[in-house]
Amino acid sequence: MFPFQFSDCNALNSKGRILYIHNGLATSTDAFELSETAKIRILLPRSLGVVSVLSEVFNESLDTVLIRDYAAFVDLQDGFDVFEFNPDFSESGVGLFFFRIKVRTACGDFYGYKTEDNIYLSYNDEGPLFQLTICNFKHSAPAEVYGGVIYHIFVDRFNRGGRSGLKDGAVLVEDWRGGIPEYPAYPGAPLKNNTFYGGTLDGIREKLDYIRDLGVNVIYLSPVFSAASNHKYDTSDYMSVDEMFGGDQALKDLIDAAKEKGIGIVLDGVFNHTGSDSIYFNKNGTYPTVGAYQSKNSPYYKWYEFKQFPNKYTCWWDIDILPRINPSIPECSEYFVGKNGVIDKYAKFGIAGFRLDVVDELPDTFVESIKDKLCQTNPTSVLYGEVWEDASNKIAYSTRKKYYLGSELDGVMNYPLRKGIIDFILKRGTDSLKYALTDIINNAPERISHLQMNLLGTHDTERILTVLGGESADGRSNEYLSKKKMGDIERGIAKRRLKMAYTILATVPGIPTIFYGDEAGLEGYHDPFNRLPYPWGKEDYRLINHYKKLGEFRKENDVYKRGRFSLSYIDQDLLIFKRFDKTNSYVTVVNNTGIDLRVGFDSDAVSGIGASLCRSDNEFIIPPYTADVIITDLDAYIDIN
Repeated sequence: MFPFQFSDCNALNSKGRILYIHNGLATSTDAFELSETAKIRILLPRSLGVVSVLSEVFNESLDTVLIRDYAAFVDLQDGFDVFEFNPDFSESGVGLFFFRIKVRTACGDFYGYKTEDNIYLSYNDEGPLFQLTICNFKHSAPAEVYGGVIYHIFVDRFNRGGRSGLKDGAVLVEDWRGGIPEYPAYPGAPLKNNTFYGGTLDGIREKLDYIRDLGVNVIYLSPVFSAASNHKYDTSDYMSVDEMFGGDQALKDLIDAAKEKGIGIVLDGVFNHTGSDSIYFNKNGTYPTVGAYQSKNSPYYKWYEFKQFPNKYTCWWDIDILPRINPSIPECSEYFVGKNGVIDKYAKFGIAGFRLDVVDELPDTFVESIKDKLCQTNPTSVLYGEVWEDASNKIAYSTRKKYYLGSELDGVMNYPLRKGIIDFILKRGTDSLKYALTDIINNAPERISHLQMNLLGTHDTERILTVLGGESADGRSNEYLSKKKMGDIERGIAKRRLKMAYTILATVPGIPTIFYGDEAGLEGYHDPFNRLPYPWGKEDYRLINHYKKLGEFRKENDVYKRGRFSLSYIDQDLLIFKRFDKTNSYVTVVNNTGIDLRVGFDSDAVSGIGASLCRSDNEFIIPPYTADVIITDLDAYIDIN
């Protein structure tokens, strides 16, 4: 059924639809692999009296028409004329392209442009074109990642244990459970970040069974390389694991122990900047090496950009303790991706891959070389990137990035999905969630859409529980926020919303990512309040059990590895989408209202995660502000009341 309204010979009120044919299957995914035969079906209302459909494919700059061809009429379907366009990309190869259609009708000539998942017609020759990505994957898919869960750990704050040592200048917070993290007087004010809670890699190893029971098959660690700060984004030495975390041997032991439990370790690669207090820059004279700050004869001098030597240099976001490096410089690039370089060392340790910090500030060639080097040791290594927008068409520093063309990233941090879920649950808004469940998914190659790092919170955001139930931080001082906690009523509402949010996250395409402690009920406003220690002994087990249930559900059902996806319905009260294979549909139903929702099916159906009540055969009650997954036949009819 198509939700379109027609009026005789009123083309401007008529809408059509685009379908992309992948290996015989019609989807809304507009990214093709080069080995596929690209087929695009254009459905237009018969009431238009369409005479012909001309398709034009433009290069990414929109200044050249690469392909111009008439689509062939192939079918009449439910009142729609179906035209098929078969663009040949054998000459143009991989890349980002855009296309539009010119429609000649009995009512005149029109241009067809994109609006959500439909075509709208206009007399004007300017409008949003349809995106088309042609990719060619260079390496094997990281198959071990599909269908699991990623657990994101801020190492210093997860668990104490085993080997560690207190560095000069480091301050240990003895009170793991009650200490308030050091915070600046106001956001952006200078802060040493030299207070530590003592979390270690051995401490993580001791908790692997707990992590595995959440359905986790990948642990993503905050930076572990030697650095002065607790967050380690100011690297002092890439070739050593920080002694306060246990050193190189502790990382090796964690990798080996995790592998035995079916878990891979992904490291955070901060390759855009170093610390000023590092063997490379050595501004403070801490190290015996000659740093770039100390001499133009330093082997690292070319890595950095000095505006006026030595005190004026390019920094990340103008933070002078984070001088930027340039991986386009051969000597710098070789240090990371050359033989016995940084990537080589940790790949040989047995890591599952890297997540690249601020990847949009790294050259495409460097990102590709990191992926190549990882896969030389482990052909199915995964490479993620920090991108906050749609990575399929990302432009950074006036350069169109090539993340999804097959040689670079396997996925990105899916912040648009986070925004969509929060807007839907808190504000009852649908635009951003619909965008995340259509454009963000459809613009990615299918392989990548199933690997995206889907998230609700990270070390860069407020804790998701606080977002969903806490007081707004607007206008509040850091002193106030450091002590602010939710009351019982607020917290109860937030927990109910979080269960709903995580159910969505865990059942859309991609890999749900848990920021350590979210599942246990940690609260916290912006950095550093979102980095409290894991609440061992004070966990919220009702939340944990919900996360465990969904982790197990994903493991038991292969549809969550690479199953197809369809957004069935969305408004401010109700969200329905499904994952499906050749035989079954796994229908996620989200009740965003304060009343019970009755859901009936015309065939056998069972509740997947048990959030709903079975009222009678094939009929379920979804309580207010909850979500469930109903498993039923592929073509089952759904009745909502």
